[in-house]
Amino acid sequence: MIRLAVSVEGRTEEEFVKDVLAASLRPMQVALTPVLIGRAWSGGAGGGAVGVERLVSEMVRLHQSFDAVTSLVDFYGFRDKGKRTVDALEEHLAQEIETRVSDARRVFPYVQRHEFEGLLFSDATAFRAVAHMTGMTDPDIEALAAVRRQFATPEDINDDPDNAPSKRIARMVPRYRKPLHGPLIARATGLPTIRAQCPRFDAWLTRLEGLARPA
Repeated sequence: MIRLAVSVEGRTEEEFVKDVLAASLRPMQVALTPVLIGRAWSGGAGGGAVGVERLVSEMVRLHQSFDAVTSLVDFYGFRDKGKRTVDALEEHLAQEIETRVSDARRVFPYVQRHEFEGLLFSDATAFRAVAHMTGMTDPDIEALAAVRRQFATPEDINDDPDNAPSKRIARMVPRYRKPLHGPLIARATGLPTIRAQCPRFDAWLTRLEGLARPA
């Protein structure tokens, strides 16, 4: 069993890793442990703003206690991404890690383009299922689906301050609460659907699934 730490930026990603991803990876002999950024340093709650130095330092520290380390953080709001694309940011993070870890093959960053909430547009009907379970505002399924149809993939839904995926959901589902509803909607959608709709996310999970295989 490969012990994999996933450095996450918030409670939503922590619950998503713990409740959705872990169950999928366990049969492939990969045991996931989400760790809020900052917790490895302080032992406290962790979370908060994400930047290059903070994330790299966290992942390097986690490497001392796990067989492999990755991350799940949003491109939207990444503090010092500058004018880098999401791929360029990931490459920069990987290069920084390589200067601090002797074998960086199992310490690899992943930055979600553009935001975790983008994944939730993979199947708008999942919002309704969660609303019925939790009392969340009954969503406008057609409005959510209309947003999805504007883009090639849910990962392409843009990240400007007014139209980031989370901002769109907040307008259409006023009682949406990210830490509570986000992981539930992802679970109701199902990883096969998310992976089919979100190729970048799918490629990351494929890499995680391959960790337990011989190099």
